[in-house]
Amino acid sequence: MTSELERIKILEGKIGQVVDHIHKLTAENEKLRQQIKELKTEKKDFEENARKVARLDEEMKKYEGEREVLKGKIEAIIGQIDQLGL
Repeated sequence: MTSELERIKILEGKIGQVVDHIHKLTAENEKLRQQIKELKTEKKDFEENARKVARLDEEMKKYEGEREVLKGKIEAIIGQIDQLGL
């Protein structure tokens, strides 16, 4: 009968280990869920920033084009003034 009690104690110990392991896994799972949530938020922020950068890049190209047009006009005006001999 002693061996049966010993076997039950061993079983109780193993069940305790399983329960502890489940608690650890549950805590780790919750931690991972939180990390996923944070990463999704960061991804959303990065995507929004990427869209902003793309818009700003387009605006910069537009302004560079306008700058080149103005530069050409100014050079043309300077050329006309030079022709007047002033």
